[in-house]
Amino acid sequence: MAESVYKVIELVGTSTESWEKAAAAAVKRASKSLRDLRVAEISELDMVLKDGKVESYRAKIKVSFKFEGS
Repeated sequence: MAESVYKVIELVGTSTESWEKAAAAAVKRASKSLRDLRVAEISELDMVLKDGKVESYRAKIKVSFKFEGS
């Protein structure tokens, strides 16, 4: 098996509907500029509140992708 190196970055996705959609939004956006995404790990979930009500959901995720730099 060939050796590989992966880079991990942290992203925050948002959604007015759910944490799942917030995480999916972050992955979808990352896939537009990064290649060979491998794993997404949810590291934190929170909500933005306004006037005592949930305004949006936020998912902080760690995304790994194959590192191809020199």
